[in-house]
Amino acid sequence: QVKLVESGGGLVQPGGSLRLSCAASGIFLTIYDMGWYRQAPGKQRELVARITRSGSTNYADSVKGRFTISRDNAKNTVYLQMNSLKPEDAAVYYCNTDTVSRSLSTNVYWGQGTQVAVSS
Repeated sequence: QVKLVESGGGLVQPGGSLRLSCAASGIFLTIYDMGWYRQAPGKQRELVARITRSGSTNYADSVKGRFTISRDNAKNTVYLQMNSLKPEDAAVYYCNTDTVSRSLSTNVYWGQGTQVAVSS
């Protein structure tokens, strides 16, 4: 089993910044891709950013130039630096990983979510 624990959410004013963290723990061989998704009330969950083990990234168009995803493979942790936040960025942010077990099966895990609110 793999557990993902997110932190760093909160309330910020428009134009402000937040940094989200997600640490994976448990028994596994390695982690391939890691990512952040978000879900606003009444909307579907959407991709925010993903990063491969080697560091290749992709972003939703709505966050390009404002958000930066990074990871520390030694700590099994993925980060999301969010700058120039807008009210439309408010959502519950979920961490996601593609994790390889010791039996070499790949499983997708989700964190419990962390709330980001953007309001003056």
